[in-house]
Amino acid sequence: QVQLVESGGGLVQAGGSLRLSCAASGRTFSRYIMGWFRQAPGKEREFVAGINWSSGTTYYTDSLKGRFTISKDNAKKTVYLQMNSLKPEDTAVYYCAARAPGAGTTYNYWGQGTQVTVSS
Repeated sequence: QVQLVESGGGLVQAGGSLRLSCAASGRTFSRYIMGWFRQAPGKEREFVAGINWSSGTTYYTDSLKGRFTISKDNAKKTVYLQMNSLKPEDTAVYYCAARAPGAGTTYNYWGQGTQVTVSS
């Protein structure tokens, strides 16, 4: 059974930084795409960043490129999201997700989410 467990959320002042972690377990994730999404109150869930577990190729939503960085540690089976220069509008629940090879654009597995709150 695949499990994704996020951690690292919290309360931070505007301009600060946080690093989110997503610990993955339950299978080998080679060729998976690991992604970070977020959902703010009253808004739809949006894609933040993704990384190919095998190649390390990264993907970002344009508006966040330069402030957010996705990375991975194969040995720890953990994906990270480094968030810098945080703004109040970054406040959301952040979710880790995994997309299996051949799944198209569908993310098959999701974590429970971690709350990020940025105060002004």
